[in-house]
Amino acid sequence: VQLQASGGGLVQAGGSLRLACAASGLTFSTYTGGWFRQAPGKEREFVSVITRYDGNTYYADSVKGRFTTSRDNAKNTVYLQMNSLKPEDTAVYYCAAVSRLKGSVVLRATYDYWGQGTQVTVSS
Repeated sequence: VQLQASGGGLVQAGGSLRLACAASGLTFSTYTGGWFRQAPGKEREFVSVITRYDGNTYYADSVKGRFTTSRDNAKNTVYLQMNSLKPEDTAVYYCAAVSRLKGSVVLRATYDYWGQGTQVTVSS
């Protein structure tokens, strides 16, 4: 199983980026896919999740209304559309996947597979 995150970069505050997490070795529609981020000196924190099959989404309060998670089953890819970016969104963003939830979606330990991370830098 591999999760390949991409789409990070440098953007000005107020701008947008779309991250992608392409999966190989698993079918994303049958996995719950999460996004986490880790800023320098901070712990990795939950950003968003899209549940398997029905595709329900849930967001951290800090990104609600600005970020949108979606899934393209044909491309076996989960996306994170980030709008109205703020300097405090600067972090390495990681995607993750789990087949059967055995804990809260906001906890890192819930997920079995992780991507390598992609850097997002928002300048003020």
